[in-house]
Amino acid sequence: MASAATQTPPTSWREGMSSDNIKGLVLALSSSFFIGASFIVKKKGLKKAAASGIRAGVGGYSYLYEPLWWVGMITMIVGEIANFAAYAFAPAILVTPLGALSIIISAALAHVILREKLHIFGILGCVLCVVGSVTIVLHAPQEREIESVSEVWDLAMEPAFLLYAALVITAAFILIFYFIPQYGQTHIMVYIGVCSLVGSLSVMSVKALGIALKLTFSGMNQLIYPQTWAFTLVVITCILTQMNYLNKALDTFNTAVVSPIYYVMFTSLTILASVIMFKDWDRQSPTQVVTEMCGFVTILSGTFLLHKTKDMADGLSTSLSRRHSNSKHSEEGGQNDIEDIPLRRQESFR
Repeated sequence: MASAATQTPPTSWREGMSSDNIKGLVLALSSSFFIGASFIVKKKGLKKAAASGIRAGVGGYSYLYEPLWWVGMITMIVGEIANFAAYAFAPAILVTPLGALSIIISAALAHVILREKLHIFGILGCVLCVVGSVTIVLHAPQEREIESVSEVWDLAMEPAFLLYAALVITAAFILIFYFIPQYGQTHIMVYIGVCSLVGSLSVMSVKALGIALKLTFSGMNQLIYPQTWAFTLVVITCILTQMNYLNKALDTFNTAVVSPIYYVMFTSLTILASVIMFKDWDRQSPTQVVTEMCGFVTILSGTFLLHKTKDMADGLSTSLSRRHSNSKHSEEGGQNDIEDIPLRRQESFR
C-alpha cells in the first residue's frame, strides 16, 4: 500500500516526450525563428541596395554588396542547418509542420519592422498555426531508436517504401518531360508537383544523413558505410531538382499563391513518406493519429488565411492608390475643363 501510494503519475508534458524529441523540437523552433527573421533582414538589405543601385527584380545585383543582405543570408543558412539537425532527433511528422511557424515570425516582424499591415484575419491565421503546432507537438510519436545507418537503409529497401519511391520518381518524370513543356507556364500545380514529390524523398534522405552524422559525432563512425554516401547523393540530387523547379514556380506565378500550395503538398507528401518508411503511426493509438491530423489541418487553415489576408491587404493598398491617382487625374481634368469653358465661350462670341 505504501509503495502504491508513493507512485505518482506523470504530471509534466515533458515526461511524455523523449529527450531526442525535445531536442528536435527546440531545433525546429529555432530554425523557424532564424528563417522567418532572415526574410525580413534580406528584404531590408534589398531595399537599402535598391536605393543606391539597380533593383534585384529588374536584374540588378547591387544587393551582393550590401552587408545587411548577407546578414539575412547567413541567418537563413543557420536556420536551414538547425532544420537539418532537427530531422536527426525527431520524426518528420513533428519537424515538417512546424515550418509554418516561420511564416508567423516573418509576418509579425514585417508588421513591426517593415510597417507592413497585418490584417485581423492574419492574426487569426497566426493563432491557428500556433494551436495546430502545439497539438502536433503534444501528440507526436517518439523517435525510433536507430543504431546504424544500415538500419535506415533497410527501412528504405522495404517493399512499401520502394513502391512509394517508384511512384514518386515516375510521376516526377511524367511531369517534367510531358506536362511542363505544355502546361508549365499556365498550371501552377505542375512545377509545385515536381517540387513536392521530389521534396518528400529529399526529407527522408536528409533524415537518414542526419542520423548518420549524429551517430558519427557520438563515436560510432557511419562515414565508412556506402549507404551514408548513397543517401548524400540522393540529398544533393533531390535538393537541386527541388530548388530548380521551385524557382521556376516563383518566377512564373504569384508568390502568395505558390507558398501555401507548396507548403500543403510538400508537408502532406513528407508526412506520408515518413509514415511509410519509419512507420511513425505504428507506435501510436488511433486517437493520437487523428489528433495529429486535426493539428495539421489547423496549421493548413492558418497558413492559407495568412496568405489570403496578405492578398487582401495588397489589393486594398493597390485599389486605394489607384483611387487616389484617379481622383487626382479627375480633379486636374475638371480644372482643365473649367479653364476651357470661357475660352470656348470667347471663341463662340467671335
